Amino acid sequence: MAAPQTSRNRLPYASEPSETTGMPSGIPYIISNEAAERFSYYGMRAVLVVFMTRHLLGADGMPDPMGDEEAKGWYHLFTASVYFFPLLGAILSDGVFGKYRTIMTLSVVYCLGHLVLALDSTRMGLALGLGLIAVGAGGIKPCVSAHVGDQFGKANQKLLTRVFSWFYFSINLGAFASTLLTPVLLRSYGPHVAFGVPGVLMALATLAFWMGRHRFVHVPPAGKSFIREVLSKEGLRSVGRLMGLYLFVAMFWALFDQTGSAWVLQAEHLDRRFMGIEWLPSQLQAMNPLLVMLLIPLFTYVLYPAIHRYFPLTPLRKIAIGFLITVPAFLIPAWLEVRIEAGEVPSIGWQVLAYLILTSAEVFVSITCLEFSYTQAPNRMKSFVMALNLLSVTAGNLFTAGVNFMIIGPDGSSLLDQVDYYLFFAGAMLLTAIAFIGYARGFQETRYIQGSKSSTG
Repeated sequence: MAAPQTSRNRLPYASEPSETTGMPSGIPYIISNEAAERFSYYGMRAVLVVFMTRHLLGADGMPDPMGDEEAKGWYHLFTASVYFFPLLGAILSDGVFGKYRTIMTLSVVYCLGHLVLALDSTRMGLALGLGLIAVGAGGIKPCVSAHVGDQFGKANQKLLTRVFSWFYFSINLGAFASTLLTPVLLRSYGPHVAFGVPGVLMALATLAFWMGRHRFVHVPPAGKSFIREVLSKEGLRSVGRLMGLYLFVAMFWALFDQTGSAWVLQAEHLDRRFMGIEWLPSQLQAMNPLLVMLLIPLFTYVLYPAIHRYFPLTPLRKIAIGFLITVPAFLIPAWLEVRIEAGEVPSIGWQVLAYLILTSAEVFVSITCLEFSYTQAPNRMKSFVMALNLLSVTAGNLFTAGVNFMIIGPDGSSLLDQVDYYLFFAGAMLLTAIAFIGYARGFQETRYIQGSKSSTG
């Protein structure tokens, strides 16, 4: 192992992974941090559209709610911003401060954003609070996921797939709990409490990460050599290969993130009694993280091995399968709109089916892309490449936001029939899947693991 770094308070930190074949000791702190942080983010986001369309106040303190299309547009602009600021976090992390210091600093900004939302229900408070959350949440995202991978060396890299699956599991555990809870808090206690509780969880997430500081491997920032690495022939080649992949993945996120906007608004017109429970429109989003937690072990230990016996499942093949599965997930809400327009009130159980299909696609696409991005990134560019991966979410949400703003008529109504709206996105996803299959055939993979040289596969 390389000589440890020394912090300002003279406490040593390991700068390279040990040669252990077991699980790194810092992983539990990262996993618990991620679960609490995702509770805060998804809890806030779960009630955002409902808040904007029902509880938003003007500067004079009087009600000033947004229309549906405007709220959907701003929701997706916020989501796009969250997944743009990973670039800032990656540059600070890989080039200046290192991952640990960047995560701790931006986590404070993140907490301030929640505080503003909890205290100010006006449009100004909304803009400031969401801006701070976008910088904080976005800035730490590539650093945390890359920090997970940095804990592993050549001896235990075989555990990476399992850990990234559990890392994703923790994300969805936090999201599941908060998506069930915060809509109830908004209905019963108002936006101050509904936004305040996620803020408390973000503070706990920051504390959990700080407590693990002596257990972590702290890969030092590369400084100016980070820029040289990015602009090197190898760096540019890696970025160029992956950016092509991320352009395709962007369309998946353009559809997926509508579960928090268009699907919530559609749920208001459905019979929401399901499994003996009267669901709030925004609560059904909890189906996604619940299903992720159920599907991850099923896919990892049953489905993937079964498919692999007959059809070798490379990462790119998993992503292609996920793209194709996404298409029928958007045909179901299109059919529901036909039923709604005909005057029947269909069961929200149909949306649950759509969630099952879309979540299956997410497991194929998102988890695979997370691990693939880490292994395909040169060792000094891990956070930067993770940020580029997250830019696919930005691009997808900007596309969706643009569509929603463009279809707002002069009188504020939608120019696009809701059935056609869903069919448009389903068709775009199908064309993307077909094009990606051709692209994937020519993709050349190169793996990079901390403490070892690169290898081409």
